[in-house]
Amino acid sequence: MLKRLAKYTAILIVIIVLGLGFYTWTPNGLALDGQAIKHAASSYDVRVIRDNYGVPHIYGKRDADVAFGLGYAHAEDDFETIQLVLALSRGKLAEYKGVDAARTDYLVDMFRVWEDLDARFEKDLSADMRAVLDGYVAGLNLYALEHEDGRWKNLFPVTPKDVVAGFAFRAPFFHNLDRDLAELFADERQRHISLSSAETAFQWSDKPDVPRGSNAVAVAPQRSSDGKTRLLVNSHQPLTGPVAWYEVRLKSEQGWDALGALFPGAPVMLHGHNDRLGWAHTVNRPDLVDIYVLERDPENPMRYRYDGDWKDFEVSTSSFRVKLFGPFSWPVEREVLWSVHGPVLESSHGTYAFRHPGLGEIRQVEQWYQMNKAKDQTAWLEAMSINAISSLNTLYADADGKIAFIYNAKMPKRDARFDWSAYLPGADANTLWQGFEPFSKVPKLVNPPSGLVFNANHTPLATTGGDDELKLEDFPKSYGIETHYTNRGLRGMALWGADTSISAQEFESYKFDVAYDEKSRVMKFLKPLLDMDFADNPQLLEAQNLLKSWDRTALRNSKAAALALLTAYRSHWEIRQPGESAPSAIEALQNAVDQLMDHHGRLDVPWGEVNRLIRGQINLGVDGGPDTLRAIYGGDELDGNGQLNAQGGDSYIQIVEWDENGAISSRTIHNYGSATLDEASPHYGDQVELFVEKEWKQVPLALEDVLKEATREYRLGGGD
Repeated sequence: MLKRLAKYTAILIVIIVLGLGFYTWTPNGLALDGQAIKHAASSYDVRVIRDNYGVPHIYGKRDADVAFGLGYAHAEDDFETIQLVLALSRGKLAEYKGVDAARTDYLVDMFRVWEDLDARFEKDLSADMRAVLDGYVAGLNLYALEHEDGRWKNLFPVTPKDVVAGFAFRAPFFHNLDRDLAELFADERQRHISLSSAETAFQWSDKPDVPRGSNAVAVAPQRSSDGKTRLLVNSHQPLTGPVAWYEVRLKSEQGWDALGALFPGAPVMLHGHNDRLGWAHTVNRPDLVDIYVLERDPENPMRYRYDGDWKDFEVSTSSFRVKLFGPFSWPVEREVLWSVHGPVLESSHGTYAFRHPGLGEIRQVEQWYQMNKAKDQTAWLEAMSINAISSLNTLYADADGKIAFIYNAKMPKRDARFDWSAYLPGADANTLWQGFEPFSKVPKLVNPPSGLVFNANHTPLATTGGDDELKLEDFPKSYGIETHYTNRGLRGMALWGADTSISAQEFESYKFDVAYDEKSRVMKFLKPLLDMDFADNPQLLEAQNLLKSWDRTALRNSKAAALALLTAYRSHWEIRQPGESAPSAIEALQNAVDQLMDHHGRLDVPWGEVNRLIRGQINLGVDGGPDTLRAIYGGDELDGNGQLNAQGGDSYIQIVEWDENGAISSRTIHNYGSATLDEASPHYGDQVELFVEKEWKQVPLALEDVLKEATREYRLGGGD
């Protein structure tokens, strides 16, 4: 009897194991049709020339040919990251990366990215744009076919919709959507609820805003000592990963001629220049995300109150798989709720809906493509008026000496009776905005008399340093226009903003400024420490004296900068979770002292021994720090070697010049090099030393100049 029971038990266990194996086995998805991929590739013809630094210069007859070459060339340098972006865009990242990616997959479904894409792809994107997308994915698919070992299972072939989905999903996170959503998962409600009478139900303390962001400057001929027009492109991004910059040149016989940088998975230039004009982005944070507090029906929780009645939630299902190990993944299904306002989130302190201008918008890639192709200010402003890129300050300069600043945002039309910076009562139909303000009402300065536009993620009300600034009272309060300054904003206005005749050398040296303004948040955080009584603590007294000697710069040879910046770094709100308070100044100072003593045995460690740019075997000290114009972000926790490895900040930098005849010059530098992942490549770290020493590479623009320094040349597609 016992033997028979054991036998049946063993059989049952085997059945359960086999059942679980069947249930968790990741099924094969898309079939890879090699013949179809090769046939699609044969319809394109592109020439790729790698320059002395491995940067691809891509030439083709049609825009679509160039896009095909871009897809293939970028995959050569960063295939792994491009695949990550494509999986994220498809809402299938957890299948490859495990449980940590599950929330992202859920958000793709929650935002209805693919529903909108399927409904709007053909009518919202031009035929030219769709042809470019076809070419781009043909290049990616060809590379994937030829490199099976590095190809993610079930991801290829990719489609144009995969690419557009990435733009649609990621765009809102540049205006802080992630932080707004994170608030809803905090232990307590973070803001009050706005009533039309401006009464408050809950108190809310705003957080200080110290964005890491970007720098951008445009100087017109009347503001230059030599009469040239100059543009600085200087976006601050992570140095690696899905939003790290990749440099490329794109040139077709159809008029696409763009040099600059883009992200993995992007088929168009995101910032840079063509032969006639250029543009740069910095992050702005107008009030674009509205959060609604919903009242649920106690008798039927699948209903919520709206406009005097109960209304049913729209219910759908988010389905994805979460990687376990090997070929196994766990299928997951989660309920998705939708209200008239938009997606719904449930937390311990309530049910919320949120609404932002990116919902239903898929034309971001179209707008950037039209910006790439514009040849004068009128055409470029027309491209900007598409208004599909929901945020990002945009600065402009051109060969005609014209400049512009756009406080770019897709501004909702809102009822002025409400405080839109607060949570909104979801039951009140007056809070449900419909439509957006026209581009004509977006704050902008076009050809300002001062001849300067500058932004470093600070208030757009300080852009020119002259009498032609934007005025807050000219715009609705609901726009939520920033009024704060970053240290970079303060320093930039003290340098570019105060200089009425900016030379070429000054334009460049100002960009690499490493000083902290007396009014900066770093100095405000540190100042109380200078007056405290540390007589009974010799170590903190030594630290205080060292802080008093600091010259407020992040130079490599500064012996006080390491202590000062390790202390002040934790005061920045961006690195804290919603609801998490900053440490006290004394706590932060003690932490910095402990780290320096533990790792270096002294406090007066030169900043360059701590602040490092590390790439493979290259490890160099670097000037710059958090929120300096020479922005370097390495965190506040020393590694085992007592160092901070730069993770973000200055990355791809570009200076473009046009002389009085419209002749163009372009200089660039990248934090690492064009070979993003291949440590064996000579271009894995060949720009690190130039970057650290604040030196430039002159980009060859004419084909004959590109060929003079070519290190590799090849054709792809039908021209093989």
